[in-house]
Amino acid sequence: MTEHNLKSEPFSNAEKDPDDWTTGDEPMTGAQASYLKTLSEEAGEEFDETLSKADASKRIDSLQEKTGRGK
Repeated sequence: MTEHNLKSEPFSNAEKDPDDWTTGDEPMTGAQASYLKTLSEEAGEEFDETLSKADASKRIDSLQEKTGRGK
């Protein structure tokens, strides 16, 4: 029997489309809110505290592109 190493998997949950997340409809996490607030300030955009986990992830991606962070 071989040992399964999750770190070597080509597609982790971090790479999964947020629309496919089973918990995507839940409120964003504290870490997402904190980072999103920072990105929103840097981009001069409004921070929406009501976003779901999935929507917050998409917004983070968008603001990272706009601010040049995280890529």
